[in-house]
Amino acid sequence: MKTLAVIPARLGATRLARKPLRLLAGVPIIVRVLERVAALRVADRIVVATDSEEIAQRVREAGGEAIITLAEHPSGTDRVAEVAASAAFKGFDAILNVQGDEPFVSGAAVRGALLQVTQRKHQLGTAAVIASLEVLGRPDAVKVVTDDAGAAMYFSRAAIPYLRDAADAAERDARVLHHVGVYAYTPASLARWVALPIHPLERIERLEQLRPLAAGVRMGVAVVQGPVRPGIDTEADLDRANRDWPSFTMTES
Repeated sequence: MKTLAVIPARLGATRLARKPLRLLAGVPIIVRVLERVAALRVADRIVVATDSEEIAQRVREAGGEAIITLAEHPSGTDRVAEVAASAAFKGFDAILNVQGDEPFVSGAAVRGALLQVTQRKHQLGTAAVIASLEVLGRPDAVKVVTDDAGAAMYFSRAAIPYLRDAADAAERDARVLHHVGVYAYTPASLARWVALPIHPLERIERLEQLRPLAAGVRMGVAVVQGPVRPGIDTEADLDRANRDWPSFTMTES
C-alpha cells in the first residue's frame, strides 16, 4: 500500500510565535519533524503543507517537499485534505498526518495509527498511551476512551473516565489513555471528515477529531508503549526540547 505523509504547519501560532521556524538544535522545528518522519520510513512520499512561503522555503532548502495551502483552515486535518485532494497527490491508499510541532513523534504511534486503516480496516486511525494519573488533570493532555473493539468513544480535555467509587481505582487507572496526535486516513474517510460541518463538541473542546466521531465515523486507537515525548507549544517546551535533543535518535521507536 502506498502512504502519503503530510505535515501541516502554519506560521501564526498563538503561544509560540513563528513556531515552525524556531530552532531546535540549530535547525527549524519543521525540518526536524520532516527528518523524523523520513527516518521512520513509513511513507512513500512526505510533504509539508503550509500557509507560509517562508516555511516552504526552509523545507525546500533542507531537501524536502512543501506545498502552499490556504491560510484559513479550521484544523490540521483540513489542511492535509487540501493537499490530498490535489491531482499531484492522487494514487495513495493511506494518508498520514503528523503535526508540525512533533519532532519527537513516537514511531510506534505512527505505525499503530497506520495499521488501524491498512490492516484493521477502521475508517480512521490514531494512537494513545496508557498514561500516568498526572495526565488526568491537565487540559493540555487529551484523553480518549475506547470501546471493546479498540475504537474511540470520546476524546476530552477533561478527566475521563471519571472515578466515582474508590473501589474501581485500579480498573480506571488501566484505562487512562493519553491521546497521541497522529492520524491516519483513507482518501475517502479524509474527504468525508472535512466535508462534515464543524461540530459543537469540536468547538467546545477545541478537538478536531470530535467532528468525525460525532458523525459516527469509526476511529481505531492503537495503544502503544509510553511515555511519549511531548510536542512543542511554548517557550518552556522549546527549552526542554533543546535539552532533550542530544539524547534523542531519529530512529528511536
